[in-house]
Amino acid sequence: MSEKMPSGLHGQLGNSKNYVSSEKIPGTESQTTEDLVKKSDKLKEELEDFKKKVVKKFPFLHFLSVLPAQSFKIFEEDEGLLPEEIAKKPLHLLMLIPEDEFKNISKKIKPELLKIIVESKQNIWVHIKTEFDLWNYGLDSKYEFVDAISSSFPLYDKGLLGSLRLANIHKSLVLRKFEKYVASYVVGGSLVRGTADKTSDVDTFVIIDDTDVKRMPRLQLLEKLRGMIHDYIREATALSGTKNILNVQVYLLTDFWDNVKDANPVMFTFIRDGVPMYDRGTFLPWKLLLQMGKVKPSPEAVDKFMKYGEQNENLVTRRMIDAMMDIYWGIVTPTQALMMLAGHAPPAPKTMVADVKKVLVDDEKVMGLQELKFLERVIKLYKDHEHGKLKKVPGKEIDDLLVESKKYDIKLKDIRKKLEARLIVYDAERSYSEVFDLLKKIFGNKSPESLIKSVEKELIAKGKLQPRLVKPLKAIVSMKLKVKTGKVTQLEMNSLRRDAIELIKELLNYAQRADLVMTEKGVLQVTFGDKKGELVLTDLAAFFVESGRVMKIENGKFNLSDKALLEKAIIDTKDKTQLTVSSDVIDTLKKELGKFSISF
Repeated sequence: MSEKMPSGLHGQLGNSKNYVSSEKIPGTESQTTEDLVKKSDKLKEELEDFKKKVVKKFPFLHFLSVLPAQSFKIFEEDEGLLPEEIAKKPLHLLMLIPEDEFKNISKKIKPELLKIIVESKQNIWVHIKTEFDLWNYGLDSKYEFVDAISSSFPLYDKGLLGSLRLANIHKSLVLRKFEKYVASYVVGGSLVRGTADKTSDVDTFVIIDDTDVKRMPRLQLLEKLRGMIHDYIREATALSGTKNILNVQVYLLTDFWDNVKDANPVMFTFIRDGVPMYDRGTFLPWKLLLQMGKVKPSPEAVDKFMKYGEQNENLVTRRMIDAMMDIYWGIVTPTQALMMLAGHAPPAPKTMVADVKKVLVDDEKVMGLQELKFLERVIKLYKDHEHGKLKKVPGKEIDDLLVESKKYDIKLKDIRKKLEARLIVYDAERSYSEVFDLLKKIFGNKSPESLIKSVEKELIAKGKLQPRLVKPLKAIVSMKLKVKTGKVTQLEMNSLRRDAIELIKELLNYAQRADLVMTEKGVLQVTFGDKKGELVLTDLAAFFVESGRVMKIENGKFNLSDKALLEKAIIDTKDKTQLTVSSDVIDTLKKELGKFSISF
């Protein structure tokens, strides 16, 4: 049982199965790929010498191709070949030349072409056509001729035949799916002008008859149609074998007519210059009516277009303001970037001039007053517009601002280089001082060489620091000397800074562990009776802490003290590992506590 086709355009859109007509797509006859390749190669080889002579003699031609065999009859009838000529069954070729050469066809081109044919001793008939002849087939509704030419086998092509083949295959794919709902399929642009080459875009227009659509909103219908028709572009490009880009504009018939009534310039140009490759009596009548001056814009359309003149001044004024704002952001944003590079937060526009003057002009001395004044001028213009004081900016001032902004940008790039060079020196010195100040606290006030040896002996050799950290430690020393040559890149400095931060982190961890041990060694646990206290040894004196009371041991007795003095004494103690408990302290503890014991 045969499957029933969906009725109406709405049903056609919802049908998941593509409709396939009884007609074949031009250029894709039902032959195997292998057979087609063999026949094409053989034909091309046989006509190669003939093609070379024709191209050399007529370098202006657009393309030379072999027409499909099934189209021989219509071309023979079109040109009125005599029966005896038809009986010879010649191979029909088509040669497309520019319209400018039409006047030379009978006097020059035909005689010379005939001479080449005779010399080739081949049974060939060449149809000489111009772009005008080609597009007249479309304008005369002789679409079978356009199909035949589009599917002809190219011997030589500057790009026009490939563009035509691409559009024609896409047209056939669209017709297969939507059958009678395609009102018109029209080509335009460089293809119709005869200037298309192998890289040209191919401009086409598809008008879909939507007058029977009732169950789907037209905007939704248009989007769905566009999606499906655009999907065929990839398939058509693959089948055509061209590199041209196919641009397809899809219109609903009702919308298209509204645009024509509103005098849309795109539609008028489309109707005036377009050539149909398929039309169901929609496009050609419009084209003829336009040529006759019968397609005229409505009074509303005239009023609409007249208003553009009234809006002109306001539009230009707004665009000049927009241009000023673009220049403003092009000045302010990179200036904020330089402030961040200098180590400051990006300033707000209202304080930018003062902040830039302090940092870049006064402190860093990398920017001059001329650049600062230009920055101030641009910010003032923006603020005046923001507060409603600035209503327009003359074009001359925009030109001046643009010239000055280019100079300002060049200056900012120079400032960036200077700041980055200073930052490299600063980062090198900072890394050096942070690392070696920390090492001096750990090992004492020694020379850099001695400190490095101490790190290797006391920390690396004893497994307290990872061996890989020796390399960045030595690099910090060498980098301090290298930056003076000015040959250190920001990338090198960033890498060194990361290594320095990791080294400082590891050294701090070690120092904190050492301080903890030293602190614990300066505190002894004292047990007396059922109570406990702590004996804290410092360079200042020994302290006894019990139940929150701090007692200072001096002159053989406990003297009430305070926590602040104890903490200061602990901080001031240089080496807790060398502290000892004197006999005087032991005697005082016996006197004050009686029997006691000390635990370490």
